Amino acid sequence: MTAAQQADVEDAAGKPDNYKWIALSNTTLGMLMATIDGSIVIISLPAIFRGIGLDPLAPGNIGYLLWMIMGYLLVSAVLVVALGRLGDMFGRVRMYNRGFLIFAVASVALSFDPFHAGGGAMWLIGWRIVQAFGGAMLTANSAAILTDAFPARQRGMALGINQITALAGQFLGLLLGGVLAAIDWRAVFWVSVPVGVVGTIWSYRSLRETGERHRASVDWLGNVTFAAGTLLILASMTYGIQPYGGHPTGWTSPRVLGGIGLGVLLLIGFVIVESRIAQPMFQLGLFKIRAFAAGNLAALLVAIARGGMQFMLIIWLQGIWLPLHGYRFEDTPLWAGIFMLPLTVGFLLAGPVSGYLSDRFGARLFSTVGLVLTAAAFAGLLAIPIDFAYPVFALLLLLSGLGQGMFSAPNTSAIMSSVPAGQRGVASGMRSTFQNAGTSLSIGVFFSLMVVGLARALPETLASGLTAQGVPPPVASSVASLPPVSTLFAAFLGSNPVEHLLAPFGVLPTLPPANTAALTGHEFFPTLIAQPFHDGLVVVFGAATLMTLLAAVASASRGRHVPAA
Repeated sequence: MTAAQQADVEDAAGKPDNYKWIALSNTTLGMLMATIDGSIVIISLPAIFRGIGLDPLAPGNIGYLLWMIMGYLLVSAVLVVALGRLGDMFGRVRMYNRGFLIFAVASVALSFDPFHAGGGAMWLIGWRIVQAFGGAMLTANSAAILTDAFPARQRGMALGINQITALAGQFLGLLLGGVLAAIDWRAVFWVSVPVGVVGTIWSYRSLRETGERHRASVDWLGNVTFAAGTLLILASMTYGIQPYGGHPTGWTSPRVLGGIGLGVLLLIGFVIVESRIAQPMFQLGLFKIRAFAAGNLAALLVAIARGGMQFMLIIWLQGIWLPLHGYRFEDTPLWAGIFMLPLTVGFLLAGPVSGYLSDRFGARLFSTVGLVLTAAAFAGLLAIPIDFAYPVFALLLLLSGLGQGMFSAPNTSAIMSSVPAGQRGVASGMRSTFQNAGTSLSIGVFFSLMVVGLARALPETLASGLTAQGVPPPVASSVASLPPVSTLFAAFLGSNPVEHLLAPFGVLPTLPPANTAALTGHEFFPTLIAQPFHDGLVVVFGAATLMTLLAAVASASRGRHVPAA
């Protein structure tokens, strides 16, 4: 008898079943920690790079910056399916517990970086990858553990709490990163140590194996082709945002195109392998289950749209809106996290409630309506001016959070309830892969769209604005010809963009004090970039709105809820 069946029996007898609540609290703590650490570094990057003595925007250093942002996401996207399958084979709790332990060890190592400059960056990147491996073990198995532990009539509520906490963790990480980085850059990593240690001890002592295990040989060929193919595609798309051969993006680069092509071929090979062996890593037949296929397609599209929103909102706030309202560029990472809190509040309000109601009325209505509300929020962000009134902006973020919360919990419950019990680990891994891959894809897709939009208008605007403040025309022309991605990352990292762009030319000390003050003040760069950025923002949020509406169509097509046998 499974834990869920046992829970039904005990509930019918009027006796409490405490294990399911222990499983919920521990897995929710694990998911919260894993997702907070996935985003906490984003806001903390300026303090981290200052701490190790490295300029991430200097020529040749952009790779360190990208891998600090992307390494964790890529590993999480690539490995969760394999780790979920191993959980089905050898025990989901066993894999989850080891994930907690690996995560805790990596957190300790990250907080004691012994190197500086490039060596320090490589230490952090390497241990972030190890940390992501532990986080993937947590992510791949937590939903399966809860599905095993809870009866069907409470599953949506439990998965709703777990998954919405995970989504909220992505945005809480932004806030925590800003607060802790202001204290000490190492504190960004210290925060995970006590949680990791306590969570590891607690999980080893309290969790038990309750799901079905299906012993099988490891599908090495399937694991390798899937991991290599997914990694090549996601990494190549990330490098697509870097300039190449005089173009503002790298989408004409042989490395980018070749990596994507080879990755596609490897995934085709994966499908062929999985359809022909007796004990595959992933049962492709799961995609014949309409609720599973439609739910995962919707989750992928929403993850791409959500990731694009997250990064574009950060740049919008840090590079334009906050400086225009008197905030120093160095302080903008912290305040960007604070001003984005309505989004997290929306997640936390809607997620558990919609999960509970979906247990009674099904997932399709709540998921689909939630996506329509999210699309309306994207359209609203398109309509407001660059220098917006904050109450309107906050209401749109709250609406987006409510909509995504309404979607995520019922959608996760529908996916996990639609598959056979013996496939829950790999199904949870595939669901996480779609979500994590969507976040990784969003960086390549939306940054590229924004860079292309800026490349059309920014050079001329920047050159004329610099010249008007006394910058020599040759220097202004050279600065204007720099790749727009440098300007975006400067704003993203909370640096003074104009000061950073002009520093290599040494012209600021030669200009009159009034001109220098104007160039490095709060208004020059935000005012200069506002219109080109808005042009790019229209493309980005327009694409996000379309993706969210397509996700709503996929959600509506999932059919009536029919739990797996």
